[in-house]
Amino acid sequence: MPAWLWLPAGTAVVVLVLPLVVLLARTPWPDAITLLSSSTVRDALALSLWTATTATAVSALLGVPLAWWLGTGTSRGQGLVRLLVTIPLVLPPVVGGAALLFTYGRGAPVGSLVWNLAGVTVPFTTAAVVIAQVFVAMPFLVVSLEGAFRARGILLEEAALTLGADPWTVFRRVTLPGLRPALLGGIALCWARAVGEFGATITFAGSIRSVTQTLPVAIDELLGHDLDAAMVASSLMIGLAVVVLVLLRGRWLGAR
Repeated sequence: MPAWLWLPAGTAVVVLVLPLVVLLARTPWPDAITLLSSSTVRDALALSLWTATTATAVSALLGVPLAWWLGTGTSRGQGLVRLLVTIPLVLPPVVGGAALLFTYGRGAPVGSLVWNLAGVTVPFTTAAVVIAQVFVAMPFLVVSLEGAFRARGILLEEAALTLGADPWTVFRRVTLPGLRPALLGGIALCWARAVGEFGATITFAGSIRSVTQTLPVAIDELLGHDLDAAMVASSLMIGLAVVVLVLLRGRWLGAR
């Protein structure tokens, strides 16, 4: 590496790491347990974990077949579908939330159908939180798995079919086990993105205590009146992100 490249490389590290170090250094750790035990943080954390886990399960149920089709199929229109399903990766979260609101609101196409059939509204409910998290997090799972499907090929699946296995057995016993590291990694990234979602959630679901106020939304509220609690909650989010990254690099995902 040329010597002159060390300066921009080191600057990049400082730009990315310094704010996190400062936040962790200023966090009032002696009062951390007390602050985390407050009803606001406790309820927001519980809601974030539950909704993120639910959104990840929904994303896996829907996203794995989609990634398999994108990674192995030869149908027309795959490029367009790939483009459309990855738009949420680069879309401003507040725009995603507005799109969801215009789709699932009471006067919107899907929202009107739900109201007529079940008499309930979707926005500003816990279901809206899950929908927002699925919208922003599923593309991470799809992109991760699509690349794995494409790199692996379908030779083993073809061999299993010639030996008499039906397509569902091949998918369950050959395809998924062979992609377990990529699948677990995609699920972890999806969960991390869901638990940290803010923009689409606050636009589509709002900030209602114990109903739609996830931990990122609670942090935004705490910044206005309780900086210590906001710093502790933010440090907790950093800890969750570190755990996910450590697991992604661990031996149980086949990194070695």
